[in-house]
Amino acid sequence: MKKNYRHTKVVFTLGPATAEEDIIKKLVLEGVDICRLNMAHSAHQWVKEKVTLIRKCCKEVRREIAFMMDIKGPEIRSGVLEEPITLSPGDFFTFFMNKESRENSNEQGVDVNYPCLVDDIKVGSTVLVDSGLIQMTAIEKSANALRCQVVTPGEMSSKRHINLPGTHVQMDSLTQKDKDDLDVGIELGLDFYALSFVRDAESVDLLRNYIIQKGSNAKIISKIEEQSGIGNIDEIIKTSDSIMIARGDLGIECPYDEIPIIQQNIINKCIQKGKPVIVATHMLESMITNPIPTRSEVSDVATAVVQHADCIMLSGESSVGKYPLECVKVMNRISLRMEESATVQYTHNLKLKTAKEKMLRSAVQLAADIGKTGILVFTRNGRLPKTLSQLRPKGCPIYAFTNNERVFRRMLIMWGIEPFLLPFDDDDYQDTIAKSFGVLLKAGWVKEVDLMVVVTNVLIEGKKIVDTVQLRPASEGLMLSREQAEISEEQNI
Repeated sequence: MKKNYRHTKVVFTLGPATAEEDIIKKLVLEGVDICRLNMAHSAHQWVKEKVTLIRKCCKEVRREIAFMMDIKGPEIRSGVLEEPITLSPGDFFTFFMNKESRENSNEQGVDVNYPCLVDDIKVGSTVLVDSGLIQMTAIEKSANALRCQVVTPGEMSSKRHINLPGTHVQMDSLTQKDKDDLDVGIELGLDFYALSFVRDAESVDLLRNYIIQKGSNAKIISKIEEQSGIGNIDEIIKTSDSIMIARGDLGIECPYDEIPIIQQNIINKCIQKGKPVIVATHMLESMITNPIPTRSEVSDVATAVVQHADCIMLSGESSVGKYPLECVKVMNRISLRMEESATVQYTHNLKLKTAKEKMLRSAVQLAADIGKTGILVFTRNGRLPKTLSQLRPKGCPIYAFTNNERVFRRMLIMWGIEPFLLPFDDDDYQDTIAKSFGVLLKAGWVKEVDLMVVVTNVLIEGKKIVDTVQLRPASEGLMLSREQAEISEEQNI
């Protein structure tokens, strides 16, 4: 069985630091699984060019990755200031609901892009500016202005992000910019769409209805980054295809000491529900400028791996950082080491409902008992690999073969799944199994002496399909190769 198999998937964010052909090929060969396109900073033409380039690079190096478009979503931002304003504790600062109100006032302040701010917020509520660097308290409201008092000092500049912890805002989940971005992603046939600031299940339904109307059945990743999303997490997980724990804004919206608990709880819930989960933001933040991580960053990445997150994600580290390739290598190294040291063989307490799901648990148990083996599974829709991934078998690669290109790319987000694209022979399942062994042998994933746990169905007496778990030698693929070589030799005589 191939050594150094990483179960935890790696997502990297595309940006100026990783946009050229040479670095893209190196990242793909280093093992990145998903490319994130951050639409908060990406122009449509640039996205089209880079997706085309990445697909070209993948074809040349013979390794495919998936694409995630992260749409910006609704956000509250301050307007433009002619020059920054230095704020001290006790100072008064006013947010105006429109530019006209600001221009007609002598008060120190700035306009905002959300006119309903005064309707949503209560007097006494906290207002956080610029990722929480400036904290204010709302002290007075009028029809067109919100007057605040500064709590922590800072410099107020143009177009700063504003957070309202604990305040439910009425902003639409999909902006016109989001829809324009989605149209580009759908045109390109992207695999995943990440929705920012998800507050409830209705937000997810709104996005799904939009992309379905546009002819796409791509998967939806809900980004959890505010208190409303935490409060509705169960319904959001149920409605979504995947979850991203976006710890940047989440760390502003919630007390920072709650973030590790929130992360663990969401990961556990997602595993139980069979929904892939991504841990994101600030994982290797110092490596934007430094070639090695801090020890606390190593522990942070290790924690996500030990908690069995499906994916760990790079943001600024790979989009604008000086060391994007080194960041991926660091994530590989930490993941491999932590997965190797894990003590739990697989997820024993997973609630499985169907007989087929319980059969898959038997396959995982068999693989664990044998040791140094892998699980081979065939799928047309990705359901069987998803359950096998949920079970989190330690040290056991799950080789998932599919004849569907869409399903192939969507499995790249699943923990422990190594997907392969292979035409199925519906008349001879033995031939399909042998060919899959041949693919694994040729690529060096397995050796001739390896035993494989094979999950497949068998046609009995030409009419009855039976689900089976089989133990078979990988050398069957070599035997098929020899038979094909003999046939080829005979044809040349």
